[in-house]
Amino acid sequence: MAGRVYIVGAGATKVGEHWDRSLRELAVEALLSAVKDAGIDKRDVEALYVGNMMSGMLQGQEHLGALVATWAGIPGAAACKIEAACGSGGVAVHQAYLAVASGLYDCVAVVGVEKMTDALPSDASAALATAEDQEYVVFTGATFVSLNALLYRLYLDRYGVKQEKVAAFPVHCHKMAVNNPYAQFRRAVTLEEVMASPLVADPLRLLECAPIGDGAAALILCSERYLKRNPRDELVEVAGTAVATDVLSAHERRDPLAVAALRRAVEAATRRAGVEVADIDVLEVHDAFSILGVLSLEARGEGWRLVEEGQLEPGGKIPTNTMGGLKARGHPVGATGVYQVFDLVVQLRGEAGANQVEGAELGMAQNFGGVASTVAVNVLRRAR
Repeated sequence: MAGRVYIVGAGATKVGEHWDRSLRELAVEALLSAVKDAGIDKRDVEALYVGNMMSGMLQGQEHLGALVATWAGIPGAAACKIEAACGSGGVAVHQAYLAVASGLYDCVAVVGVEKMTDALPSDASAALATAEDQEYVVFTGATFVSLNALLYRLYLDRYGVKQEKVAAFPVHCHKMAVNNPYAQFRRAVTLEEVMASPLVADPLRLLECAPIGDGAAALILCSERYLKRNPRDELVEVAGTAVATDVLSAHERRDPLAVAALRRAVEAATRRAGVEVADIDVLEVHDAFSILGVLSLEARGEGWRLVEEGQLEPGGKIPTNTMGGLKARGHPVGATGVYQVFDLVVQLRGEAGANQVEGAELGMAQNFGGVASTVAVNVLRRAR
C-alpha cells in the first residue's frame, strides 16, 4: 500500500517576460522559495524532478536535473528532467509523488520551469509543435494553434454553440488573475475585447490563446516518516494522482472532442483519492486555448453554461482557475502543471485572498500535454 504524501512547501516566480533572468535562475529561485516555505534544510531534498518541455530547443540546454541541483546547492540529490509536452509539470508532480509513496525517498522537490520570451516567435512555435507527430502532422504545416482551432470548429458545428459562449472563458480567467500577484496579466478583459482581437487560426482569436511567458514553480513533497521528525502545521496531502494518454493526434481518435485521456486520468486519480468528482471544491483546468477550458468541464456541448452562469467563480458550483488559469496567470509550458498545483495549495491553505474559495478541502489540477494526448491529474486534500 502506498504511503501518504504531503506538500509541505510551495514557491513560484511571477510569470512574465524575464529578460534579466536565465532558465536556471528562475528554477532555483522557485525551488529555494519552496524550501524556505517548507522550513526545511535544502540538504534534506533527496531527489529533484524538473518539469520542462523546450530547454533543448530554446536554450540549447538539457541535463536540467543536475544543472538545477548544482545551482540550488544540492548537487548530491538524484535529479532528472521530466518531459511530456505542456503536461511536463503535472507529470513531474506525479513522478515525485510515486517516489515518496513508494517509500524510496522521504523528501523530494519538484520544479517546473520554462523560458520562452527570449526566443523568436517562429522558434517558439516550432518548439511547441514538437508535441505533435513530426512526420505525419507537423510536416503538413499544421501548427499547435491550428490543431486546437480544428477542435474548436468541430465543437461549434457539432453542438450549434455560438463562439461568444466559449470565448467567455478567458474573460473569467482574466477576472480571477487581477488578484493574483504571480499572474502575467493582472487585468480584466471584456467579451467584446476577446471577440474583437485578431484571428490567429479561425475561429481562435488572440485573446482566447494563452500567452508566451517565462516562469518557474516548485513544491516540496514529503512522507509521514519525514513529518514525524519535522512536524508542520499547514499540510496539503496529494490524495490521488494519475497520468493517462490518448492517441497522439486528435484527428486519428474515434471522437476528437471526447478528451478520453482526461476522463481516464480523472477516474483513476479520484478513485485513488477515495473521492468523487462532485466532491471537488476547486478546479484547475488546462485552458491553453478557450476551447480546451470548456472541453475540460463538460460532456455533450454544455460546459460553456457553467461559465455563463458564473459557476466557475468562488462561491459557484465548481470554482475553476481561481488564480487566472493558463490564459491570464500565464503558461510557461513545462512549469504550468506545477503552477496549477501551487495555486491549489494556496487555496487549500486559505491564502488566496479575494479569490479564496471558502471551506475548500479538495482540489484537482488537470494538465494537458499536446492536444490532450497526455493528461496528468493531481488531487489535493487539505490535511487536518
